[in-house]
Amino acid sequence: MTSAAAPAYLDVEGRRIALRAQPGEAPGVMFLGGFKSDMQGSKATHLARWAAGRGHAFVRFDYSGHGESGGSFTEGTISRWLEEALAVFDRATQGGQVLVGSSMGGWIALLLARALAGRGEERLKALVLIAPAPDFTEDLMWAEFPPPVRRIIEEQGRFLKPSLYGEEAYEITRALIEDGRRHLLLGAPFKVGCPVRILQGAQDKDVPWEHAMRLVTCLAEDDVVFSLVKDGDHRLSRPEDLERLTAALEEFV
Repeated sequence: MTSAAAPAYLDVEGRRIALRAQPGEAPGVMFLGGFKSDMQGSKATHLARWAAGRGHAFVRFDYSGHGESGGSFTEGTISRWLEEALAVFDRATQGGQVLVGSSMGGWIALLLARALAGRGEERLKALVLIAPAPDFTEDLMWAEFPPPVRRIIEEQGRFLKPSLYGEEAYEITRALIEDGRRHLLLGAPFKVGCPVRILQGAQDKDVPWEHAMRLVTCLAEDDVVFSLVKDGDHRLSRPEDLERLTAALEEFV
């Protein structure tokens, strides 16, 4: 299926979730995008072409309030987006899967892996994480906000955070911050039970490489390889970055 083809839709608790699923061999690849990103971005479309060329299954989707999915972005929370990712995994994939998580999608992928392990699911073969941002609502937003911004969020329920990429401001809600605290991962070691490969830009202004290294120290029992791209930014979507991404996937697909 090409990126121009109309998406299919899943109903997840009344939310209309858009997805594109390409048939192919297992293990398949499932892409989880970042905060305010969608499945028509450069990494997702690059992986769609790569998977089609390799004959492997590939699934990408938009969280509610993102891209072609229904719902309001301001109603989104980590719990809600995780629920949608789990529904896509259960209902749109078959056989072994490699999860590719970008930025917030890295956090969602880790939470999804934990949820799958908790129910004895054995289809997860590996995680490939691009500038993973676990706990970003707490460590990279709330902890960095000055007191006046915190007061605005607490008293008014939302704050417009300027984007670094020339896009419209991000509306950060109190619900997003409070719900994020239910899913924090970096306070103690944990195990996902499969290999983890991390691609991280040293020039990343959104998710500093030191934050990604905290994740590495928490995954003490797993097979983890951390690759630091010296001149890479947060998006890691240059041609050479996309080649690094597919090279990481070649190990498992």
